[in-house]
Amino acid sequence: MHLEKRLPRNGKEGLLYGTIISTLTVFFMTTYSAIYFAGDFNGEVAFTILKMLPIIWIIVMIIEPAIFGRIAEALTAKFTKPEDSFNSKILFRILFTVLGMSAAMTFIGDVVGNGFHSELFSNWLLNWPRNFVIVLAAESLVIQPVARFVMVKLHESQDAKAKVSTEVNGKII
Repeated sequence: MHLEKRLPRNGKEGLLYGTIISTLTVFFMTTYSAIYFAGDFNGEVAFTILKMLPIIWIIVMIIEPAIFGRIAEALTAKFTKPEDSFNSKILFRILFTVLGMSAAMTFIGDVVGNGFHSELFSNWLLNWPRNFVIVLAAESLVIQPVARFVMVKLHESQDAKAKVSTEVNGKII
């Protein structure tokens, strides 16, 4: 799968790919949660979103590759075969990543937004299933396809540059 145009091929591309996914997911879920709990969108909600975005984004950029990405990769390898399709592997990877990240971020988001409080666990039990389903749908239908589209365009551009650089005076080297 190293030459797969829809996935990163090296560390820089992996960082770009992860940044796109994390940024879109954090923006989506932070905005959704703020509006859901506030009831409507206003200046105060917008300010809350702007305050929480960088904090949550940093947390996500640390724990996804360090913990949940590795777990998702191992579970995907366990539940798929090498000959399985790209789509089946990606769907398993999304499922396992979203499962772990939504569980962790539902808890962490509540702590970041409201501090430690007595309803922390009961809030998690109430909010996590909803967050899981919402993020799973968003990741599967919008966020991951956007990130893969960016990778395809990046690789097409790189391939075109590589082709041009191998041509000298109209001759292919």
